[in-house]
Amino acid sequence: MIGKTLGHFHILEKIGQGGMGEVFLAEDTSLHRMVAMKFLPVEMQQDDTARKRLIREARSAAALDHPYICHINEVGESEGRAFIAMEYVKGRSLKERLAAGALPLNEVLRAAIEVAEALEAAHAKGIIHQDIKPGNIMLTPTGHAKVMDFGLAKQATGGGGADSQDETVTALTRCGAAVGTLAYMPPEQLRGQMVDSRSDLWALGVTLYEMATGMRPFQGQDGFELMSSILNRVPRPLPSQAPAELGAVIGRCLEKDPEKRYQRAGDLREALIAVQAGTVSPWVGWRYRLTHSRWPVIAAVALALFILAGILVTLDVGGLRTRLTGASDAAKIQSLAVLPLENLSGNPEQDYFAAGMTETLITDLARLGGLRRVTARATAMRYQGTKRPFAEIARELRVDALVTGSVQRFAERVSIAVQLIDPETEDQLWTNRYERDLKDVIRLQNEIVAAIVGEIRIRLTPGDKARLASARPVDPEAYDAYLKGCIETNRLSPKNFEMAMEYFRLALQKDPAFALAHTGIARVWNAKGHLGYVPPRDALPMVRAAVSQALALDERLAEAHRVLGSAQFYLEWNWEGAVRSWQRASELEPNDADSLVGLAAYSCAMGRLDGTAAAFEHALESDPHNPQLRDFYGHQLLRLRRYDEAVVQFRQVLNSEPAFRSSLNGLWRAFHFKRMFDEASGYAAQYFAASGYPEPFALLATA
Repeated sequence: MIGKTLGHFHILEKIGQGGMGEVFLAEDTSLHRMVAMKFLPVEMQQDDTARKRLIREARSAAALDHPYICHINEVGESEGRAFIAMEYVKGRSLKERLAAGALPLNEVLRAAIEVAEALEAAHAKGIIHQDIKPGNIMLTPTGHAKVMDFGLAKQATGGGGADSQDETVTALTRCGAAVGTLAYMPPEQLRGQMVDSRSDLWALGVTLYEMATGMRPFQGQDGFELMSSILNRVPRPLPSQAPAELGAVIGRCLEKDPEKRYQRAGDLREALIAVQAGTVSPWVGWRYRLTHSRWPVIAAVALALFILAGILVTLDVGGLRTRLTGASDAAKIQSLAVLPLENLSGNPEQDYFAAGMTETLITDLARLGGLRRVTARATAMRYQGTKRPFAEIARELRVDALVTGSVQRFAERVSIAVQLIDPETEDQLWTNRYERDLKDVIRLQNEIVAAIVGEIRIRLTPGDKARLASARPVDPEAYDAYLKGCIETNRLSPKNFEMAMEYFRLALQKDPAFALAHTGIARVWNAKGHLGYVPPRDALPMVRAAVSQALALDERLAEAHRVLGSAQFYLEWNWEGAVRSWQRASELEPNDADSLVGLAAYSCAMGRLDGTAAAFEHALESDPHNPQLRDFYGHQLLRLRRYDEAVVQFRQVLNSEPAFRSSLNGLWRAFHFKRMFDEASGYAAQYFAASGYPEPFALLATA
């Protein structure tokens, strides 16, 4: 097969073989991407009924579109051989990973939650996997799970009844040839009864046990012993280091009677998330220990002590509850950084959505007066894809805690997983997963902010509470267009500004009452006027009109006041009006760096030296890696004739952005004012080169 071209697939190499056939790496020459091609075994090719049924079922599974499911691209036949072309998943199988032993608890829960979510999506479309096992779960290089072989397993084991019995008997009479798969079969399948989605949950329970312990829950020297163990025995309890709450979840998955298991994959997923978040009732863990312990009396005594401790905690005797709940630690969290949310949709075109959700979460948290500082967007986005230790990032940003997470977008639904991290210990102080219709995305964001606020125990103002409680639905297409407009606006080029304007206008076509989209239009006009792309006299009326419409819809929209202040200051020279607008924005968003910078610029214009430096230093605490902010500070220091301090700011910009023209220009001017002409001419030459001026300009600068 290697080197052959079948249709638009060019086969490159063989990458696997199993009971369901051979797997090859191939190039899809029409789309220029790598795929995995699975060719069915010869005996199945010869069974016309089985082959047609498998193709029918695989085509049904191809409708599944989920980030934790390996997508089937094409099902077909070529040269008399049926094949399935599917997404090529890099990484290694969970089976290969388990060869090194049990997984750490956080990896167990992460993989299990993702597989449960994949099953939830499949079951919702009436598709049952029927062969969940470590060999059919891939772990990607980023640590996420991908469920493989949907549409194949059902054919491999039949749909229940006689087919299932025949397959089982065959497996049992071939010296344990299929014991690997048999180990994950539920009792009802071994009895030849009909199977349903709860059979997948049994298999995931077996896999969970294996991930947590490094061994299978049911053992046997051959197929008959293994089947007897599955039908009659109870697995040994998890090791003592594993949470009893996880043991309780696995135990319910492995109930012999399907009626006693979780009835839906979503129920299992929620139970695993509760274990991950530490929100499971303590009684669940104690009940598991009590029923699985060889020493029930000891367990009963321990339970009694636990109840007594619960009473003492409830009454807060000697401040016990305060110490145990970590209230004193939570009170220390006065500053946060939101690291870029990871896009788990499997589609790079959705990166803008994850970036937009990150920016919105930063903005919403910055509005809260109870937090001393929230790291701004420009600085936070520099950590996109970073693998640096949390402690190092937190020290660099000088924050007490980090917010991390991921976003998944599928059709009109959005799922967000969020964690609050103690950077020193890397412990999860809080975690949760949210899933909503896209039209409720603003309400979802407010829920996340409220949950973080509740965890770190900061006091909300009445205005904060009112804003978090009031979130109108938004048209999904309007919100999509708004996020894309924000991304384009941040790129600061004339072409990107035009694209941003089109996106904001599209958002308003879909939802005329979307105040943020009006503010987006105001931002674009203000930036075009400030950067000289249009005359200020043309930009100013457009900014005012858009801001007026935004504030008519939401008077508490800080961004609208902030943009108006910028336009008043830079386009109109109405400095007093600008100060009022920026002060109003700061009242609504106390941690907003842009408003602080505006007020700093005003202080500089008024000659208030101490006020200027203090305001800029405050802004830089929230946005230390924003080159535009630091460059602007440098130019204000030039105006104040504080040349040495200006040089420090410009050089810090150039350390990370060597071709930042404004800072090169600033150093040219600073050294000229200091009468250090050799240094000045050197930076002048760099400025002209970075600006794309002809060679004579650079020569003139160094003459």
